[in-house]
Amino acid sequence: MTRTISNSANSGSGFTLIELIVVIFILSIASALIIPSFMDAGEGSLKADAKRLGSALRYVYDESVSKKKDYLFNINLDNDSYGFTGERELKSFSLKDDVFLKDILIPSFGARSEGEVTVKFGPLGTEEPLILHLSKGKDEYTVIFNNINGRAGIYEGYKL
Repeated sequence: MTRTISNSANSGSGFTLIELIVVIFILSIASALIIPSFMDAGEGSLKADAKRLGSALRYVYDESVSKKKDYLFNINLDNDSYGFTGERELKSFSLKDDVFLKDILIPSFGARSEGEVTVKFGPLGTEEPLILHLSKGKDEYTVIFNNINGRAGIYEGYKL
């Protein structure tokens, strides 16, 4: 009767270096995709809404200039929502429950803190810069849309 004694150090029950590297790589990719979604929680929701508003303004500018078509950007200060209409396109967005549109400043109209404001974007963009203020409790963010280059700046605090 022959008996085989196996040495536990050479049994092959561990993981290879390649397997460990693959697992670490998969975990790092999953973390990179999941962690940014947690950034919207808490105080970050105000900044996230400001970024979304700035992105919507940039999108409407880019679409109106590239397609040479008119778009209307609507801002409703009473129900804290905004959206746009264009060629076969209609989108509307609402701010999170605790984030409010405080006011909007357009040089030719002045500051408005209630009602609805509609801004026309034509083949050359909009004629004037826009300044929008968002608030959440005592925190505020400012979205400044540059009508010359179609870019939006997001700033912490109330800026003019």
